[in-house]
Amino acid sequence: MSQSEWDFGELLAAAKHSAVHLEMRDSYGVGDEAEDFENWKRTGQRDVDPASEHWAPWVELIRSTVARGVMVRRARVVSEPVTDYIRYEHAGTAVNLFAGEQVRWLPRRLASDIALPGNDSWVFDNETVLFNHFSGDGNWSEPRWEVRSEVAVARLASEAFEAVWERGTPHGKYTV
Repeated sequence: MSQSEWDFGELLAAAKHSAVHLEMRDSYGVGDEAEDFENWKRTGQRDVDPASEHWAPWVELIRSTVARGVMVRRARVVSEPVTDYIRYEHAGTAVNLFAGEQVRWLPRRLASDIALPGNDSWVFDNETVLFNHFSGDGNWSEPRWEVRSEVAVARLASEAFEAVWERGTPHGKYTV
């Protein structure tokens, strides 16, 4: 499926039961949050207003998805001690929770025996996987996404997420 044939919102809208997101990088460099990240590094203040220009579209998307009965979960595999970027992510996770996501954190040292996919991913209803592609510096690479629906690929990504989720620490109990 080419990128022109789908988008994230359509995949999320098609989900009937679950949408899970596995994040495995210690740093991201995506442009839409660069200014907020730099501000956080200078001031320690993070945009955590669910109604802000940055967050409002995400909050609405997740709230409407959860309202349809879809469980949205996010698991982050992180190196410890954590990077500044992970501290920044942790500081903003309250908005993810407000929107209706459930979030857990797993120290990388506890994931050594989990077969993880090579890229961050979203899995929809254990059937469709959207892999996110990043460059070495954490920015989007081309192609940015890849959608796969082969049974073996969906099984790998789903099982990896569930293993991380099972071992992960709920956001409220994970400190950075």
